[in-house]
Amino acid sequence: MPVAIIPTKSIPEGALQFKEGAFGCVVALLKSASKGKTAVFTRKTFGCPGGGVGLGFGNCYEKFPGGIAHFLSTGNSEFCQTEFGKAVSSKMPDLEEGERYFKTPAIATSFIESLPITDIPEEYVVFKPLQDVMGNETPKVIVFFVNPDQLSALIILANYARNTSDNVIVPFAAACHTIGIIPFREAESPTSRAVIGLTDVTVRNKFPKDLLSFTIPYQMFLEMESNVDGSFLEKHNWLNLLKRHTP
Repeated sequence: MPVAIIPTKSIPEGALQFKEGAFGCVVALLKSASKGKTAVFTRKTFGCPGGGVGLGFGNCYEKFPGGIAHFLSTGNSEFCQTEFGKAVSSKMPDLEEGERYFKTPAIATSFIESLPITDIPEEYVVFKPLQDVMGNETPKVIVFFVNPDQLSALIILANYARNTSDNVIVPFAAACHTIGIIPFREAESPTSRAVIGLTDVTVRNKFPKDLLSFTIPYQMFLEMESNVDGSFLEKHNWLNLLKRHTP
């Protein structure tokens, strides 16, 4: 199901939530929301520093043990030889040699500095199926999970009624960044763009191999929805593609 992401000042009753201080991956609960559950994150239950950043809870990388730039690049073997470092690296083995997503810590630092890190005014962020959004709730963004055919259609629809053809972006970022702070930033722009995500290989194995995310600022979602009638979605090229997804 499409998932609505809603910054809010109240916690829904019965929502899934990580325990305070426990490690967890934001996209794991995103996946649960796509299957009908409601999940909530607080400033103490966002699962990991990247998740806290992605959800808009400020710069949670500031106290990352061993340095986030080293973790994303070449690692920090010197830190991992300390007693504290040994304890941390036992639970985070990539810390010693790094994830190698960047060639050097300096490049990784430039990436972190380029992120639209923000501290949202709300205390909580809720993930829930779009169909369960209440009349008094306004999502910040909507996340679709799409195969290549669906992705193709959404890219066309995102550009369908605009004078430009670059209304969808594919930034390099963590999966939680591409469903959180990056589309959050787009939501504040008068010419907002959709964001393709789940290109983070760290979390790819949590989803089917042919699935990506397509996150749309809410006002852009309404715009796209209003343009369905009379569009290519009613024409034979798309209708023929749909046939191969029909059992």
